[in-house]
Formats: sequence, C-alpha cells, structure tokens
Amino acid sequence: MPVSKLVGARVKRREDPRLVSGLAHYVDDIDLPQTLHVAILRTPYAHARIKSIDTGKALEHPGVVAVITGTEIRNRVGLVPVASENPSLRVPKRYVLAVEKVCFVGEGVTAVIAEDRYAARDALDLVQVEYELLPVVSAAEAALASDAPVIHSEFSDNVAFRWSLKQGDLSRAFQQAHKIVKQRLVHQRLAPIAIEPRGVLARYLPGERELTVWSSTQIPHILKTQLALMLKLPENRVRVIAPEVGGGFGSKLNVYAEEALVAYLAITLKRPVKWIEGRRENIQATIHGRGQIGEVAVAVKKDGTLLGLQYKVIADIGAYHQLLTPGIPPLTGLMLSGCYRIPAISVEVTGVFTNKMATDAYRGAGRPEATYVIERMVDRVAQEIGIDPVRIRQKNFPKPKEFPFKTATGVVYDSGNYASTLSKALKLAGYDHWREEQKRLRTQGRYLGIGISTYVEICGMGPSAAMPAGGWESGTVRIEPTGKVTVLTGTSPHGQGQETSFAQIVADELGVELDDITVLHGDTAVVPSGIGTFGSRATAVGGTAIFYATQKVKDKAREIAAHLVEADPDDLIFSDGEFRVKGVPKKGVTIQEVALEAHMAKRLPKKMEPGLSATSVFEPPDFTYPFGAHICVVEVDPQSGEVEIRKYVAVDDCGKVINPLLVDGQIQGGIVQGIGQALHEEVIYDENGQLLTGSLMHYAIPRAADVPRFELSRTETPTPVNPLGVKGVGEAGTIGSTPAVVNAVVDALAPFGVTHLDMPLKPEKIWQQCQTKSAS
Repeated sequence: MPVSKLVGARVKRREDPRLVSGLAHYVDDIDLPQTLHVAILRTPYAHARIKSIDTGKALEHPGVVAVITGTEIRNRVGLVPVASENPSLRVPKRYVLAVEKVCFVGEGVTAVIAEDRYAARDALDLVQVEYELLPVVSAAEAALASDAPVIHSEFSDNVAFRWSLKQGDLSRAFQQAHKIVKQRLVHQRLAPIAIEPRGVLARYLPGERELTVWSSTQIPHILKTQLALMLKLPENRVRVIAPEVGGGFGSKLNVYAEEALVAYLAITLKRPVKWIEGRRENIQATIHGRGQIGEVAVAVKKDGTLLGLQYKVIADIGAYHQLLTPGIPPLTGLMLSGCYRIPAISVEVTGVFTNKMATDAYRGAGRPEATYVIERMVDRVAQEIGIDPVRIRQKNFPKPKEFPFKTATGVVYDSGNYASTLSKALKLAGYDHWREEQKRLRTQGRYLGIGISTYVEICGMGPSAAMPAGGWESGTVRIEPTGKVTVLTGTSPHGQGQETSFAQIVADELGVELDDITVLHGDTAVVPSGIGTFGSRATAVGGTAIFYATQKVKDKAREIAAHLVEADPDDLIFSDGEFRVKGVPKKGVTIQEVALEAHMAKRLPKKMEPGLSATSVFEPPDFTYPFGAHICVVEVDPQSGEVEIRKYVAVDDCGKVINPLLVDGQIQGGIVQGIGQALHEEVIYDENGQLLTGSLMHYAIPRAADVPRFELSRTETPTPVNPLGVKGVGEAGTIGSTPAVVNAVVDALAPFGVTHLDMPLKPEKIWQQCQTKSAS
C-alpha cells in the first residue's frame, strides 16, 4: 500500500504530549540521592575591589556543607572560555567566582553548598564581604572617553576589539549622491528570558572516574569538551546530558561559570550537586543580546538607487567576553547590505568593555541589528527623497537571475527572489487599501502607520572554516532487528521540533511509519559527536547529515535485498519501504525483513559486516540565506502613546519546508520577540551600573493582549547548499519583525514631523513626541 509522503506535511509535534502533560524532565526535575544544592552570592556593586570575605557564620549555619570563594579555586578551575577570534581581541581573565574584584552587578563572589536550597539561600545572608568601591562606566560611548575609568587594569583603555570591513569606492558613492541620509541608531540591550532559567546538576563517580553533567544547554558536545579542559579531566570521562530545555534563544549557546563550578563541587564533595538559576539571577548573569549604538550614512541617487553605506558602531559587550561575544557584532557588518544592491559599504565596529553582564548570541545574533539598520535607513531615504518605501525596495533588489549574488560585504547569497515575497506580502496585507485608509483616518485625527521590512539572513551555521568550534554536524540512522528505526543527531533541539521533522525525513526515505522512528539527541554518551543547535542550523546541517546517513543505510539494504532475492542491485526498485525486482513486482522484500537479516547475519553477502546502520558527518560548503517580507499596520493614539497593531503579515522563504506547522510556530514566536524589542523590552543600568530591570516586574515582555493574529505565508526558493534545499527558519521572525513595527510607528507619526524614534517605542516616548509637535 503506498505510503503518503511526510516531508511538506503539517505533522503535529511528537514532543508535545510529554511536554503538555508534565511528563518531560528538565534539569530541576532530575533528583539524585544525596544531592547538595548551591546558592551563589552575587555582588551588588558594578565595580569594586574585594578586600575580604568572611564565611565563618555561613559555615556554622545548619545544613551548610561548604562555602567556596574564588581565591580558593582560582587554580583548580580554568577560566571561562572565549571561542571567537580577532587579531585585536583583548580577553580579560574571567574566573568562575570573582577573584580580587568584581566588574558587574551579579558577578558571583561566593558559593554556599548545603543539604537543601533553602539552607543554602539563608546562609548567603551570613557571608560578609568587604568591598572597596571603584569608579563605574556603564555607558558604552562614555567608556571610550579618554578620562573614562579603565575596567581591566591589564589594558590601557576599555576597547575590547576592533573589526572593520570596506568594499567598493565609498568616496565616489558619496560624491555622486543626490542625498546623504544620516541617522543615529540604538539597539538596546535585551534579556533573552527563556521560560526555564539555566540549571546544572553534576554527579561524579570516583570509582569509574566519570563526571556526568546535566545542563540546560544548546551545545552539549561543546560543553563537554570545555568542561574537560576547565577541570583538567580526560574528555572521555566526561558526559553531558541536555534533558528537556525550556527555551534558549541563544542564551544557552554558551559555557557559563556555574557549569564548571557545579561540576568541580561534585568532584570535590563526592556528592551530586545542583544549581538552579532564579529569574533575578537570570537577568543579571545570563547573557544579554544586542547592545549597539551606531552612526549610519546612506548615499542615494535622486531616483532611489542606493550607492553606498557607511556604518560606525560601538558594541557594548559588557565586563567580560562569553563564548561568542566578539563574534556577534561582525555578523552585523557582514549582513549590512540586506536585500539590496549596494556597491560600496564601509563598517567599523568597536567593542567596548562596560560594567555590565556580557552580551552574546540572542535570537538572530547580529543579523537583527543589520536588518534594523538597513530597513530603517531605506525608509529614511524614501522619506527624504519622497519615494514610496515599496518602490525604493523594489528598485534595489537583485533579480533572481543574479544569484548567487555577492554583496559588497563579501558574502554570497545562495538563492533568492526578494521581489516575489514582497509582492505576495503587499497583496495579502492589502497595502493600497491601508494607504487609502491612512489618508482617510488622518482627516479624523487618527494616526495609522504602515511599516515594511524586507530581510535576508545568514543561516545554516556553517562551514567549519568560518566557525569558532566547527560547523559540521553528525547524524546516525540505525534500523533495529525488529524494523524500528533509531536516529541519533548531534544537534540539540529545544523547541524546534526536530524529533518530528527529522523523523519525517527518515520516514519518507525509508518508507516506514513515523511512529516507528525514535530521534535521540542531547546525550554525549549516546550521540558520540555533534556541534549543537543555534544559528538556524539544525535542519540545514543536522538534517542533511541524517539524510546522507539514510542514503547509506538504503545502499547497504539494497545490497542485502539483492542477495536475498538473487537479483542485481541495479535491478531493484525501492518504493514504500520495499525492494522489488523490475518487471517482477511480486518478487521483493521489505526493509524490515532486510534489517532482520542484517542482524541475524546468516544470509549476508560475503565480507559484509552485520547490522544496518550508518553515520554521516555533513560539512556544509557555505551558509544559507533565508529571506522574506513583513508588513505591519499600527494605529497610534497621540493622547496616550499607545500602539495597537491592527494587521501583521509575514511572507518568509526558508527554502524547502519540511513541516509547515513547525515553520509557522518558529515565525510566530520570532515575531513576538521582535515586537518585544520594538515596543517593550530594554535592559537598563543606571550610571552606577545598577540593574534597574532586574525582574519581570520591571523588564517588560509582550503579553497575549499585545500580540495580534499573524497572517503567515511563504514562498519556497530551495538552496543549492544542501540536498534538502532547506535554509533555516528559527530566527527569521525576529529579524524581519522589529524594523517592520518601528517603521510602522514612525510612519504613523509622520504628521508630527517624526522621522525616527529609538527603541523601545514605549507609550511615554511616543506621547512626548506628540505633545512637543503638533500634527500637520
């Protein structure tokens, strides 16, 4: 009986039943006998010298087993690693607990280990730390001043790194320009706010000399390697397990101090040790995203042709580097061309130390900043020269026949049809209708705005030569003796749905039932090698590895089947899970029967190894470049500053779609986070480096009432980079949405003479603009 194809079908996530019924296991759900609990004393000061630490009273508190300071373990646990490279990079030493001084509010100073988490938390109040306060620099621009306090004394100033790129004749572009449009743009700091904060559980078995670490991480294999290095352990004695992970958004694409600290404590105390992050800790000491301030200038002809772009940006990286901190701002520079032909581009990035938590990868990681820059500037240019923002975009798009398309920043876009997605979005949104409605409502004193964003992003991370820790991915497919299929992937899904989509790929290729396939991931003892899930790479790279492994399994199965039916392998047709002889349809054997024979090993071809499994490691030849068009319609109330999103349309192209249901989910979640940056979210430190948005009472994220119903559609432009044609979609919604919302609000406020507002566009900011200027 023919098997219906699953690739391209809207299959419900197989992961969901255990998640929604409460049967899944996150780090804090794992209970080991005799587990100790850790609480970390975090400094309340942004910059201070540690004069003394008195742990005596804390040690006497009932239930306390140990109290550890940074000085005690500075030579026993390695430094927090930095993987990114840059010739100008300055890397200050970051200990797992502060040694001698602290550099941001929330830096760990002392760890209390107790029989339960309540005793550990109570004992924190008994630790007495004497500080000598030091000058604070909390603003990135101020940190570059000649008289600014220097955070790290081993360096002469607060410059963390510099990165630049220049292609094309920018001077000529600016000379030929009809107008040069300039704007200062701010990308505020954001907190990722995964629904599950970080957590670590470690167990050491002295007899076996085996360390097992359960961590809420996106990169279990990389974490295993780094823990082995930090703790000076043989890597083959370290096992990392990522159980269910309650969201990451890049914040768990890291190696944190607490992961090594908890592992060290488990080894030293010879008991399991657990640390679970609180929400306030999460906002203080888990990485932040974005944090850029830039000056941009765009040269444009009278007809709207873009000639050149110059961008000088300061990246606020915080007090220390995390794993990928220095690698994020250059991604902004590489993607500054956006969807457009811009023959000359110059980018200068200055990374700056400040007394704050580090920035690092957060959903989009450098690409949302690039898209925001170019999309805001395209709207500014359209405004300055009096051209409709749709027309200026269409005029500067490369045509489909121009792909592969090389930009002035040096990246080569794989495939695209940018005009197609925009045209489809305009039609779905009813763009012309809303422009007429905008005119009508303005006569009534109501202010409607239409915002457009066309984006392209770099995904499928990526060729190993361009990655700090390898860009390949592994996949194993094994057919068991009973015919069931086990899939092992080196990616580490945590909400993306790859237990479903990977099973769809394998089911179609092997002709087996979806429920006969189990996808395993996240355990370094089960999956021998891998890189992880980030940068919208899991399906484009990890899925491709599984596809190739499946082809190897089919090739071996074909040889066995040919031997069993006494036919030439080339004379066999494989369809719906069965090998049949050409011209003799009744003569055949199922893949399940082949699998049993492969394991029984009694009727195999000579010199063939028993079993039916294969592993493939896919090294992508290049990145992939998804793209799309988002249109947002808002109405702004000038009396209150409130923004109502009346319509939101997104047309995205992520290449070949494996499961439309999963794609829609990723786009919807991404749009919400993009709306959050545009309208609500901002990590705020005051001039003393105090974190003012340290809880969800003060850090605003979108609520259900803030989010409209999204109208989603797509086009499919397969990539030639992998045989699946898949590009990736995990970050697309975030990248496309933020400029669409901001452009819409600024468009609504045009009668008030507003040409730009920095994010987040909170009601008070909008209200002030409306009060200081009267509508024309």
